[in-house]
Amino acid sequence: MSGVAVEDLLGLWSEELHGAKARLRPLFLQSGTAASAGAFLDGLLGPERRKTGWMRAEAAGDTGPWRQQAVLGRTSWNADALRDVVRDYALDALAEPDATLVIDETGFLKQGRASCGVGRQYTGSAGKITNCQIGVFAVYTSSKGHAFIDRRLYLPKDWTGNQDRLAKPHVPEDVRFATKPAIAAAMVRRAIDAEVPFAWVAADSVYGVGELEMVLRRAGKGYVLGVTGSHHFNSWSPILSVSGTAEKIARDLPAEKWIRLSAGDGTKGPRHYDWAYLELADFDPEMVGAPPGLGLWTRGLLVRRRPVDGELAFFTTWCRHGTSVDTLVRVEGQRWSIEDAFETAKTELGLDHNETRSWHGWHRHVSLVMLAFALLAVVRHKADTLATPPKTMRKVPRPWSVGRCRRSVVLPTA
Repeated sequence: MSGVAVEDLLGLWSEELHGAKARLRPLFLQSGTAASAGAFLDGLLGPERRKTGWMRAEAAGDTGPWRQQAVLGRTSWNADALRDVVRDYALDALAEPDATLVIDETGFLKQGRASCGVGRQYTGSAGKITNCQIGVFAVYTSSKGHAFIDRRLYLPKDWTGNQDRLAKPHVPEDVRFATKPAIAAAMVRRAIDAEVPFAWVAADSVYGVGELEMVLRRAGKGYVLGVTGSHHFNSWSPILSVSGTAEKIARDLPAEKWIRLSAGDGTKGPRHYDWAYLELADFDPEMVGAPPGLGLWTRGLLVRRRPVDGELAFFTTWCRHGTSVDTLVRVEGQRWSIEDAFETAKTELGLDHNETRSWHGWHRHVSLVMLAFALLAVVRHKADTLATPPKTMRKVPRPWSVGRCRRSVVLPTA
């Protein structure tokens, strides 16, 4: 956010924070509870490294954490309504028609068996099977920034198959077992129903095939979804004949099929990989229930190879006929946005500092963190807009970056 006057930046922060709290107020029946929720948001955005109830209360000047705890537990308000408020707030600033919806999960390490959804399960956060909760999230990503717009706590079968266990943390009666891909598909449907502008979905191999693919094809949305090397592909093209697992197909590709491209900037600059893209078949999407008039679409296989060791990753793709490999690589590269969001939300906003055990407590805490993250994204975008030079100036990019913010030199036009 360099290039913005300090007073302008402070004014922007103040305006956005007041606006975010104003969006919170209609969710609560009592003004006192709304004020407590606003103080909760202040605590999440504050400098304290641990966002526990006691620390948030101390930052708010309270003698104890009871007002903070009441926001998550004792009061009556709808966390899904806040989820929708966060989505609309983020879209007001970040919306673009060719945006990408990125879906992934993260783990929350826990002790004991009482916290809703807790169990021994694999989480990439720890890199192993451990006692934890798993949350599935959707991040909206455009050239203007990225923000969480959806979330849901995953319940393993040993929870959904035990009514007594579901009753203790107050899991709603209509909640049933749902796989992670089914949760992702529900998030996509919800985004479509809310008329969220996006053109693509990106996700890793947990979500790569099945229900999510069909939802996206019928909705006329493109995707780049991770699959394992054992996933089988066939071509239906008169100019290409391949059949076999993704790994076998990739190993057999000639050298001229590979091209080096950047998947976007990381903390150390452009993330260069070798890429190969195979157009396997062309389809009229009406064949899978999509609305008419979408034209021809292509099913493909995208392969990523890491230059340093040759490690391969595989993606099934669905896109409009003629879409370039550069575009597909850009979409795949936007998966970094959800990794960045998890890291920021956990280290800066207390995403994994939830002290409640109930279903609604988890969703309330996470939704408030989503609002705090959306506020950061909106402030960053608006500050970048304020720092944009006049149209009589042009930007010349320099070959370095700091963090995830590109630096540029401004030169006068001729």
